[in-house]
Amino acid sequence: MTETRARRTTARTGGRTPPPRARSASRRSRPGRLAKAEIAEVFRRFAAAQPEPKGELNVTNPFTLLVAVVLSAQATDAGVNKATPALFAKADTPQKMAALGEPAIGELIRTIGLFRTKARNLVALSRKLVADFGGDVPRTREALMTLPGVGRKTANVVLNNAFGAPTIAVDTHVFRVANRTGIAPGRDPMEVENALERAIPDLYKRHAHHWLILHGRYVCTARKPGCTRCVIADICRYGAKTV
Repeated sequence: MTETRARRTTARTGGRTPPPRARSASRRSRPGRLAKAEIAEVFRRFAAAQPEPKGELNVTNPFTLLVAVVLSAQATDAGVNKATPALFAKADTPQKMAALGEPAIGELIRTIGLFRTKARNLVALSRKLVADFGGDVPRTREALMTLPGVGRKTANVVLNNAFGAPTIAVDTHVFRVANRTGIAPGRDPMEVENALERAIPDLYKRHAHHWLILHGRYVCTARKPGCTRCVIADICRYGAKTV
């Protein structure tokens, strides 16, 4: 500390040692992390309540799943399900999707947000699947993320739903539940994903992100969590429970 700074500090504090800088409000309000045994109990209860959770997108094969997840970005599953029956009736393989073309795809999905960009991505990813993967949806995250319109979250959903991989896709619901409850607090989706990977017992990883999504969508909602209907309310660290 410079002499000038030292004099200013002494004048401000009356010669006393200043206290350490307070943590930000966001860090102070973040709930504590659940213990390992508590996390295991959380997922034991989720499994008991819903042993075989399913995604809510209506699909028939890995390719239609990939398409539906790409379309669901910044859109609801219900909205995607309204648009995809007509799309999949015409194109349920990458070869058919590429042949259908961007204008026709755009007309079929125009009720979905960002439909022009998504139509362009569907044509491009379909062509890449045919050219680079023999028309098959790849089974690795790295390969999936080379496809236009496919990020880490989309890749994780496809790997889990289509191929049974124990991947965890962190959407807004998973991010909220992980932070609110204390299962895996984190500042961004990647931090939460890594924390969930470390925290969730292997026994439950296959269905973990489905349980968290459904819990966030129907119980631990953004505006008002349904704590009276929550099977983990007594474990959850959220400080503003509803009664």
